[in-house]
Amino acid sequence: MNRLKTIYSEEIVDAMIKKFGYKNIMEVPKLDKIVVNMGVGEAKENAKILESAARDLEIITGQKPILTKAKKSIANFKIREGMPIGCKVTLRGEKMYDFLDRLVNLALPRVRDFRGVNPNAFDGRGNYSLGIKEQLIFPEIEYDKVDKVRGMDVIFVTTAKTDEEARELLRLFNMPFAK
Repeated sequence: MNRLKTIYSEEIVDAMIKKFGYKNIMEVPKLDKIVVNMGVGEAKENAKILESAARDLEIITGQKPILTKAKKSIANFKIREGMPIGCKVTLRGEKMYDFLDRLVNLALPRVRDFRGVNPNAFDGRGNYSLGIKEQLIFPEIEYDKVDKVRGMDVIFVTTAKTDEEARELLRLFNMPFAK
């Protein structure tokens, strides 16, 4: 982890200044937070499923997730307002860099037929979203103890003003973008 922080403070800052010509070191974009979100639609019938998903998310991120509740009632989905339907974790600081390191170097290479992540999944304001189809790619998850394969969303929130700056920042963190 400390390796990532040291790399960030020197080499990444220098590369970003060289590419974008920032006048001040404080202009250089940085990774603000990583949000890992797991929507569990089946939780409306069985609360144990949500507990299982929260446990998996806690093992993956090393932080206790909070339950997300439905904002409004939807009759077709049999969901009432305030019903717990997912869980999420917001990572900052050391845990964020640790998670990023494990995601890039351990988990993503374990994805079947992996050719890189989509380089166009930016939102226009320098934030990047990544969908993961199964939690089994993380080495912390034991295959035998998984009751159901679930996906999750990983959102990288940066202080970058444009997508190009954010893409370069994540590329310098070794994010494997598809060619």
